[in-house]
Amino acid sequence: MSSAFSDFLLASKEQVDRQLADFSGGHAMTSPCLAESLAAITRASQYALINSGKRIRPVMVYAAARAVGHEGAGTDLDYIACALEIVHSYSLVHDDLPAMDDDDLRRGKPSLHVAYDEATAILVGDGLQSRAFELLAEAPGLSAEQRIAMVRVMAKAVGSAGMVGGQYIDIQATDTELSLEQLQTMHSLKTGALIRASLAMGGIAAEASPEHLSALDEYGRHIGLAFQVVDDILDIEGDTATLGKTQGKDDEANKPTYVKLLGLDGAKAEAQRLLQAALETLNNFGASADHLRDLARYIVERDH
Repeated sequence: MSSAFSDFLLASKEQVDRQLADFSGGHAMTSPCLAESLAAITRASQYALINSGKRIRPVMVYAAARAVGHEGAGTDLDYIACALEIVHSYSLVHDDLPAMDDDDLRRGKPSLHVAYDEATAILVGDGLQSRAFELLAEAPGLSAEQRIAMVRVMAKAVGSAGMVGGQYIDIQATDTELSLEQLQTMHSLKTGALIRASLAMGGIAAEASPEHLSALDEYGRHIGLAFQVVDDILDIEGDTATLGKTQGKDDEANKPTYVKLLGLDGAKAEAQRLLQAALETLNNFGASADHLRDLARYIVERDH
């Protein structure tokens, strides 16, 4: 990983971390009485958001915008980046629920339903999702057309044609075997849809051409699948302390994974194939897309 990308990764994470405390809900309440009544759920929302996570999706927003000519982070990008991190965090809160993946550990600390309770976790997830759309509607420096386009992209990514659909397929697939095509379909929805949305929204903010948006989407399609392949590998080779979530959980739950289908060596080869495919989609970009190239390598080579 180049020093320039390391600096970019750290700066992007710090930028998002600074904003999330303000964007997590409590600041918007004008009534002191209301703020007091909802203080506990505000703290629970911040528990899900603050000082945790790699912030990969926000990084994609900044890197995609930079690839098509947007300079720096910018207030408009901060709103978009935080909206994506908030909706991603909502999905993790709900994924961990007993009725879903039933996981007690997330980002190195007790899952939200363990730290608080199940009802609070459900409501926190609901509130975070709506807050994400509120941020997109409020994002400064963007036209109404850009905001509407981003809301449309986000809504599709988190709905039945995206994360919700992928999660449903995942639950139904427990104790079954899937073909490679079926596994790719599931993860292109559950994991890949929000990754592709992150790239699209960064491109929209930077007024990318249709050709550049198409290339960013292809990049996201490949790297979204690679992200999940590596997750499946780390579920076998990683450890709980490094991962920040329960190692071996998918294997224990008898879920279909790339490692089960392809073997460990086959899964590693698939991750490298997807990495090369992602890099090839950026051939028509210049040096402005180097952070996207480095990000693809980081995703495939990470250890957590």
